[in-house]
Amino acid sequence: MAISATSESSQFSQDSQIWDNLKQAIASSSGFQRWQLEHSVGESLQDHSLDSRVRRYLRETLETLAY
Repeated sequence: MAISATSESSQFSQDSQIWDNLKQAIASSSGFQRWQLEHSVGESLQDHSLDSRVRRYLRETLETLAY
């Protein structure tokens, strides 16, 4: 059964809204705030978008947990 373009667009919109809400929740967490402080010493993280900072935080956190 084919998925209509309207259905795909609606799903993308919902996914985007979920990511935006999740990104805001992560950015306000104490772990993210601490991570930003630790990484701001040698780097200019403020030059990066919130999206890229949250993605990097999640990637580094998952890499640490994978050890």
